[in-house]
Amino acid sequence: MAEEKKKDRGLWFREMKSELKKVVWPNKKTVAKNTGTVLLCSLAIGACIWIFDFVATSAVQMILNVFGA
Repeated sequence: MAEEKKKDRGLWFREMKSELKKVVWPNKKTVAKNTGTVLLCSLAIGACIWIFDFVATSAVQMILNVFGA
């Protein structure tokens, strides 16, 4: 039983190595462009969340002030 698992594990690593050789890895320019896109999108979404949070907090504070709580 243990011998079969070792063979299966070895086969899995050989297949993984074979598949990794088929991967087309991106060059530095593509990586930099994609990283910039991800950072820009993250910044934009973060700004939207920050603005929504500010507006919601202000609205809640205004409602509480109106009702004297």
